[in-house]
Amino acid sequence: MRIYKWLDRRLNLKPVERTLLDEPIPGGASWIYVFGSATLFLFLLQAVTGMFLAIYYAPTPDHAYDSIQFIEEQVTFGAFVRGLHHWGASGMVVAIGLHMLQTFLYGAYKSPREVMWMVGVVLFLIVMAFAFTGYLLPWDQTAYWATQIGLNMVGTVPLVGEFLMKVMRGGELLGALTLSRFFAVHVLFLPAILVTLIAAHLFILRRVGPAGPWTDERASLGRETFYPRQVYMDAVVMLAVFAVLASLALLVPFPLTDKANPSDTSFVPVPEWYFLFYYELLKYVHGPLEPLATWVLPMVVVLGLFFWPFIDRNPVRNPIKRPAALVSGLLFLLVVFSLLGLSIRNLYAVPRVDPALARGQALYQQFGCIGCHRIHGEGGAVGPELSYVGDGRPDREWHLKHFRDPQSVSPGSFMPKFPLDDKQVNDLTSYMLSLKRTPS
Repeated sequence: MRIYKWLDRRLNLKPVERTLLDEPIPGGASWIYVFGSATLFLFLLQAVTGMFLAIYYAPTPDHAYDSIQFIEEQVTFGAFVRGLHHWGASGMVVAIGLHMLQTFLYGAYKSPREVMWMVGVVLFLIVMAFAFTGYLLPWDQTAYWATQIGLNMVGTVPLVGEFLMKVMRGGELLGALTLSRFFAVHVLFLPAILVTLIAAHLFILRRVGPAGPWTDERASLGRETFYPRQVYMDAVVMLAVFAVLASLALLVPFPLTDKANPSDTSFVPVPEWYFLFYYELLKYVHGPLEPLATWVLPMVVVLGLFFWPFIDRNPVRNPIKRPAALVSGLLFLLVVFSLLGLSIRNLYAVPRVDPALARGQALYQQFGCIGCHRIHGEGGAVGPELSYVGDGRPDREWHLKHFRDPQSVSPGSFMPKFPLDDKQVNDLTSYMLSLKRTPS
């Protein structure tokens, strides 16, 4: 408090405090108003984790993949920070989606808040642009081929598509210039645009005030300042969101696929879940109708969202008394979640095998391990049985040390030290840990 009073005497902070904390909320504080603050918190989390990742990241095709592996395996808390950044991106899409849905249901886009809604739609598009540009940065197979598909879709836009695709790629092919441009856009251009738009969004909110409940009767019950109850609710939600993301970062790893190989045209990429509905839609539209899915429908949806305050001219905010708007919103969500559900079902219907397991099994054969070890009745009996070694007590770290130097963890072992690089050690370890009674 002494420091605050000292600063207040010099910077006159009281008016800023009143602007930020004493804003009246019609109808009082509510848990339904927390999504905007949650989105802002997630953006700050993405910015902080992104800055730490950028310290070690090298945006070149020769080093990008290896730098991500280095972050995952060598940097203290590197895997955790990368996990926070990955899951934070999903959390941000969810939070801004819920914020827009709450605004839509409450009719908070109506006069005098049309501009605030339009800025919010652009913010949503910027968040999706963050997701798209960040997807290429690991430079693995999924990142490379998913981005290739996205660029090809841009190329279908009439008149300017080919030009836009070349600008995004930095030339004729997806390569070093593409990666450096995506990195620059992801860490420099988009954050600057997003911060500016967030400031504009908050400025407009301060000028027009919160919309409050959708009924005048509820709003007339009284007003309540943003501090303390709404601040408390926002803080609780932020803490809960961080706890969820931290748990996911610790418990659900986000592995890389193989390093990007432009010659491997057989690889079929799977985008992040928030693009899956669009991925599914493209399966049903082919030939001359393909531009309908690649740019016509997206353009119609974006323009419809942007100008929605002028399309829905019903002055009433109660969703029950806005049947056209309510049906339109429900129909849109039904289509999106139906396509998302179909895509997830189709993905899980196909057994997915980690390519590291196949490489590890090949190394097991290549170095003649079968001569000393037995797996499900095949192989020698000189060394330990490995059929269910994945169920044993040694963890991944133990196996990694064992394959690098068997004597370091098993003194007296007659197993030789094989010439394995880090990737081969990881692949062989992954194969060993997959040998379980009940495969996961």
